[in-house]
Amino acid sequence: MNATDCAQAVLEVVPLVMRTIRTEMRRYRGPGLAVPQFRVLAYLNDNEGASLSDVAEHLGLRLPSMSTLVAGLVERKLVTRGPSAVDRRRITLALTARGRSTLAAAREATQKRLAERLEALPAGEQETVMAALHKLRTIFASAPSEPQV
Repeated sequence: MNATDCAQAVLEVVPLVMRTIRTEMRRYRGPGLAVPQFRVLAYLNDNEGASLSDVAEHLGLRLPSMSTLVAGLVERKLVTRGPSAVDRRRITLALTARGRSTLAAAREATQKRLAERLEALPAGEQETVMAALHKLRTIFASAPSEPQV
């Protein structure tokens, strides 16, 4: 096995894992919460204080559509809008406690479902997976950020 074979395996396996994660997160996202709205919550969880433009770019939506989507989240008390501390012309977005708990509940349920699948592996193989994931995190966490394709 060489680095090219390893890269091919990552390209084949990671999408399968991500599909399972997305399916489970959608299943537990909360009643009446559309997938794009849920994606906004997830983005804001990792990017507190992001602007409407930041979120729109991440989701691939135009500003008017994103504004409408965020207005719905604000109305449901999942997100707040507020002035930027550094630029008063900029509006920043943040999760409310309710938004964080909605996201946390979906993540907790998803983690439980993933654990159920991983229980099929013997303990030694689970340790091997953990070690490999740790190494991948180290490699990819230090990689420079590149534009999404």
